Amino acid sequence: MVRTGAAALASLAALLVFGAASAAGATVIPVMTGLDNPLGLAFGPDRALYVAEGGRGGPGPPCRVVRGVTQCYGATGAISRLRNGVQEKWLTGLPSLAPAGGNGAEAGPQDIAFQFRSIPFFGRSDAYVTIGVGGNPAIIRAPLGVAGTLMGKLIKVSGSREITEIADIAAYEEAANPAGGPIDSNPFGILALSRHQLVTDAGANAVFSVAGGAVSTVAVFAGRANPTPIGPPFIDSVPTATAVGPDGALYVSELTGVPFLTGFARIHRIAPGGSTSVYATGLTTVVDLAFADDGTLYALQHASCGPFFICPGSIVQVAASAPHPVVAGGIIRPGGMTIGPDDAFYVTQRSTSAAIGEVLRIEP
Repeated sequence: MVRTGAAALASLAALLVFGAASAAGATVIPVMTGLDNPLGLAFGPDRALYVAEGGRGGPGPPCRVVRGVTQCYGATGAISRLRNGVQEKWLTGLPSLAPAGGNGAEAGPQDIAFQFRSIPFFGRSDAYVTIGVGGNPAIIRAPLGVAGTLMGKLIKVSGSREITEIADIAAYEEAANPAGGPIDSNPFGILALSRHQLVTDAGANAVFSVAGGAVSTVAVFAGRANPTPIGPPFIDSVPTATAVGPDGALYVSELTGVPFLTGFARIHRIAPGGSTSVYATGLTTVVDLAFADDGTLYALQHASCGPFFICPGSIVQVAASAPHPVVAGGIIRPGGMTIGPDDAFYVTQRSTSAAIGEVLRIEP
């Protein structure tokens, strides 16, 4: 996911007046609190809920300057777990880069997924976690030295919390740059399948496949002309998440780049044969998506209107055409969504904030 620096943070104060998530007839309960920049989340085989926290950076060194903002390193990235009603830090010490105060961490854990070794919710499994880097890896990682070792990579975490580096996604973008243009990597979404993993790189504007540690390109998404005078002449696609549909196709959500216009985001469909098409339009800043058991597709909008993020986010049911019915609205800067074994939605809220991030359980 592309961060917008000072411009995005400035809009946060305006969003706070909208309060917590709300929707007609929906029951909304915070089930996890006190998180640092929480993003993707997933249920494990133990039926516990795991959340990737981008961390809050630290005092450094090292530090870097991005768009005029100084960001410093701290090993504050983490995975938190909610099991049997108890919230705890399941894995700590992961890399994080953030401005002073810790809000809006640009590099750190982004998403988590489990590859089940047997039927769902039975037996042990490994967790796969994407670690963001947020830019050109040659420029960002080298000055960080050992602190930047895991940034831009896909890692595997065993049940005993041992970390294994699976693939260097940022290095692949640096070498191949399949979408062309400036080299930019930010491994964001992760989908763990039976024989390989799929990573959405929000910086590279591409979906990559990782099989046996080898990275290959599944699809790239081109930018489009900016129809407004606000921002750059072309708007990046910025893919954020993938999900396998009941038809066996792969569905890819799109955040879009600056200025994050209302209705400009799409959902792409990659057919089993590899052809890519646009499945849905008329969405706004989509950061995650999920299929329910009945085959219905839901999308999580980081903001429900633009430009930038002037409205709270929402969950929408993806319809054949816009407008898409709102399932739950008023969610403050959501970063990830999953559907639980209880068929409720679980959504991270305040994904660009340190210490006050939450997970909401939303039952329509």
